[in-house]
Amino acid sequence: MSFIIVDAIPFKPDRAALVKRLRIKDGSPYLADLQRLADEAEAIAKPKAVYKVAFIDERGDDSVVVDGVRLTSRVLSVNLEPVHRVFPYVATCGVELDAWAQSQDDMLYKYWADVIKEIAVREAIQMLFEQMTEQDGLGTMAVMSPGSLADWPMPQQRPLFTILGDVEGAVGVQLSDSFLMTPNKSLSGLRFAAAEDFASCQLCPRENCPGRRAPYDDALYDRKYRKEES
Repeated sequence: MSFIIVDAIPFKPDRAALVKRLRIKDGSPYLADLQRLADEAEAIAKPKAVYKVAFIDERGDDSVVVDGVRLTSRVLSVNLEPVHRVFPYVATCGVELDAWAQSQDDMLYKYWADVIKEIAVREAIQMLFEQMTEQDGLGTMAVMSPGSLADWPMPQQRPLFTILGDVEGAVGVQLSDSFLMTPNKSLSGLRFAAAEDFASCQLCPRENCPGRRAPYDDALYDRKYRKEES
């Protein structure tokens, strides 16, 4: 099946939320500058996403083959045992917003623009997941992303992009030789049905992570993912 592009994504950054996040005080002369940047971003931003309905061809202890492409991860393999289809995706703030952010000369404004880009990609992810749920009749879902765990490292971006196809042509996201995405405010992953809640954070011991969505469970890997001794 060919990929599906999600690009009718409205973007209107919440000015009050931006002011609070960037800790700009009432009466600050910077308020007008932030308002100007938010207006510029809203006028040009085109966040977008691409996804595909893909199917599992083969399963192994430490890998799965999806649409003819092997993904190597013990955790992913176990998580996908009950399912037959998966939803690889890439979402991005968009090349338009990325170019605008890079054009900012002032380092403070570059930072503000980067925050606005992050808001845009989050809007893209939300719209993407809503469309998946509506069109594909999805229930409880979980997500894994390359690089979120040592078990599924960044180089696994390459096969994920291979499954999707021409991601750059679809939404403008390029994958570098070091497996980083451009625009930098882009997110990739594999979404799948799950009988119980799962987040990679449950297997990650990193402390004080600003992106943490679930507490670390130091017994989860042994309980669910460790191979039995032969």
